[in-house]
Amino acid sequence: MRWLALILALVLAPPALAAAERTVAPGQGDLARAIATAAPGDVLILGDGAYRGPVTIDRPLTLRGSRDAVIDGGGSGTVVTITAPDVTLSGFSVTGSGHANEELDAGVKILKGADRVRVENLLLTGNMHGIDVHGGRDAKVVGNEIIGTRNPRMNERGNGIYVWDSPGTLLEGNTIRYGRDGIFSNTSADSIYRGNVMRDLRFAVHFMYTRNTEISGNVSIGNHLGFAIMFSDRAVIRDNLSLGDREHGLMLNYANNADVTGNLIRGGAKKCLFIYNAHKNLIWNNRFEGCGIGLHFTAGSERNVLTGNAFIGNREQVKYVGTRNMEWSHEGRGNFWSDHPAFDLNGDGIADSRYRPNDLMDQILWSQPAAALLTGSPAVQLVRWSQQSFPATLPGGVQDSAPLMRPLTIPVPPAILPLEAEVAGRWTKGRFDDIDPQNLASH
Repeated sequence: MRWLALILALVLAPPALAAAERTVAPGQGDLARAIATAAPGDVLILGDGAYRGPVTIDRPLTLRGSRDAVIDGGGSGTVVTITAPDVTLSGFSVTGSGHANEELDAGVKILKGADRVRVENLLLTGNMHGIDVHGGRDAKVVGNEIIGTRNPRMNERGNGIYVWDSPGTLLEGNTIRYGRDGIFSNTSADSIYRGNVMRDLRFAVHFMYTRNTEISGNVSIGNHLGFAIMFSDRAVIRDNLSLGDREHGLMLNYANNADVTGNLIRGGAKKCLFIYNAHKNLIWNNRFEGCGIGLHFTAGSERNVLTGNAFIGNREQVKYVGTRNMEWSHEGRGNFWSDHPAFDLNGDGIADSRYRPNDLMDQILWSQPAAALLTGSPAVQLVRWSQQSFPATLPGGVQDSAPLMRPLTIPVPPAILPLEAEVAGRWTKGRFDDIDPQNLASH
């Protein structure tokens, strides 16, 4: 009898309401009304044309349209605010946010409680911040094109994607141009940022107090600074490109326990890699090429491992500010140094002589730049010959006891090469905006 009662209950129960798919025509207030009358799970198809914002999505919905369907905020506040979980935005355009940085005006804002939101293939232009993931968990921001503002003062622009306290965020395949920072991750954790292309910005990727987050396969082209990892822990920085950036390709500033591998930095940055008060980082199999300084290492950074890297054609391979002796090889494998004239008589790929990038003359040249005029003089050459002949006269510094004979190669995808060529020589023409990345307080 119990089974019969259950079967009858199932047969007589009203059918569950299926999610509806509705077409929304452009017009004054039509989109806001469509959202207000939609049932959770509905799909709203935006026809081509202009939709007046701002709008708030307060229930699980999908909004889908072509790039010719444009939600315009009219220059006030955030254009699309999401407060509900399981919302998807796909395909259309968003423009016209306000420009109040203190309010974090944005094209799309994902608030706390709006978990599992997906924002894909949107075109976002003319907004203060493109997408602000502001507390929502497990957001997916994929394949969007974000073109930021071009205020003459770079620090007064917004970020392409801003992630704040939003664990589990995936940022993948986005293209970001203009604005302040491409991706700014603040007080967040456990996320993946991969395959994004960022151009003409202050920082391509900027971490502050970010933990256990992967940055992989991203491309930074012609920015003031490529990848700035600051006050952060356990970052994975893998297979990224910094091409034609101005100040640093990669900066580890108060960054600890990072795994840095497979990255290529080239194209004339002042410093390929800047390590400042950063500890216990594994830096391996990267290529640092054509910078003013290959590696600037300072502020008491300790217990870092450098192995398998290639330092090629940098005007100064290493600038080490300190008095301790540092060994930059690991388990019998060091790094490749293009200025190291060495032999490998047994053919094991390891040079027969150790490499020391720092000597007494280097320290004099760093403290007294005018002394560079004497670099080729017989007196300077005599000092350097004496130090090589009598190693006890060498100051504390860096040595690589197992330098490599051949450098690793890291290819650049063919589609990226024209973009790299476009910015070649940019920083010799005085395009500096108002930012001074050396002043870390300016971030």
